[in-house]
Amino acid sequence: MAKSNRLHYIGLPVALVYGIAVWIRNLFFHINLLPSQQYAIPVICIGNLSMGGAGKTPMVEYLIRLLSKKYRVAVLSRGYKRRTSGYVLAGDHCTGQEVGDEACQIKHKYPSVIVAVDKSRRRGMKHLLAMPESERPQVVLLDDAFQHRYVQPSLSILVTDYNRLFYKDKLFPVGMLREPAGSVRRADWVVVSKCDPALKPIDCRIVEDDMHLQSHQQVFFSGISYLRMEGIWPEKCCPRALSSLRKDDEVLLLTGIANPAPLIEEVKKYSQKVRVMSFGDHHDFKKNDVKKISASFAKMNTEALIVCTEKDAMRIRNNPYFPPEWHSRMYYVPIMVSFLFDKGNLFDESILKHISTMENSRILRQ
Repeated sequence: MAKSNRLHYIGLPVALVYGIAVWIRNLFFHINLLPSQQYAIPVICIGNLSMGGAGKTPMVEYLIRLLSKKYRVAVLSRGYKRRTSGYVLAGDHCTGQEVGDEACQIKHKYPSVIVAVDKSRRRGMKHLLAMPESERPQVVLLDDAFQHRYVQPSLSILVTDYNRLFYKDKLFPVGMLREPAGSVRRADWVVVSKCDPALKPIDCRIVEDDMHLQSHQQVFFSGISYLRMEGIWPEKCCPRALSSLRKDDEVLLLTGIANPAPLIEEVKKYSQKVRVMSFGDHHDFKKNDVKKISASFAKMNTEALIVCTEKDAMRIRNNPYFPPEWHSRMYYVPIMVSFLFDKGNLFDESILKHISTMENSRILRQ
């Protein structure tokens, strides 16, 4: 029997026990044995059913750009792999070690937005709502909180990768699901992310049918737009377009994310000399890692570049092991969500309508 098959059969009973435990926990919330607190302001949850890599952070950033023009927006997340504990409010010069790479990325890109981290989302909400009235958020975005049910969102958006749709996956450790596929029923909307721009409407209808959603649940399909490369140390190198890469340009592509395949494919559209070094999700680069990177980089020519994801850049920027002589040759590639079939306006209008409905409801109650 092949090793992968052995691991599959060993994992099945573990997945069964894990699934039963998750089902019991969800049942307790459903019958109110475990409390789920609601709030008077819009609380929008962006989550998924898988272990990672679905595209939640770009979705959070999309909502920030949409809402921060009109509302005071706060982002509340766990702060995965940070070295601090409890509630932490991100400052202008925060690091990934303090608040986690995703929260750090958001604060650096959108400094006017309130960014906080707390493993207990309910405690985090308490701190946010205790802020002075002039600073208190009017909308809270819960990043990666679909399973954190002690806070009841006013709107729940579930993100699923088109290349690994939740209903085709299995429970951990056999697959990558955190909870059974049927939990999608808790979502108000489903966003299918990382779609090919050439995706046809018939393909979307097949996906929608296979999800077995309820009549009130909306589905949107989105893709990723890759923006120009930015210097990890911007004072050392100017931004440049990905298309400025030539076929013979050498690129060392570093990734410490759950699913690096789309970025690898994108960079290889421009350069035929891409060397990939992949690490685990949210990888914290150690001294030995940088030694391995250095050994690989030394085999490339003097004009070679190191390119990484934006999340990786948050961890690399304050990492003491990356030598200063590399700073002028290290870039990251930001990404942005774009909706297919011209559904972006419908998505935006639906979000804004949800918030205004909650505002009007609160006024009536007063």
